[in-house]
Amino acid sequence: MSKLRLGAILDEKPVTLTVDLPAAIHRDLLLYAEVHGRETGQAIDPSKLVAPMLARFMATDRAFAKARRTLNRIHVTDARAK
Repeated sequence: MSKLRLGAILDEKPVTLTVDLPAAIHRDLLLYAEVHGRETGQAIDPSKLVAPMLARFMATDRAFAKARRTLNRIHVTDARAK
């Protein structure tokens, strides 16, 4: 079996966010949780996968990384000007 992109899921203090998922994405999320559990030996609630998936997506999005660096520079410059 191929290695999944997500590794172990950290247990951090959550922030509640309510989202509506299309049924097909929900089914895939349930299946992903099942496959993840088989690979890691760690049964996991599918809802716990959403945050790491989003984090991984954002971490690998080059356009977002560039925009974040630009915004961080702007914030640092603004903070120094005060």
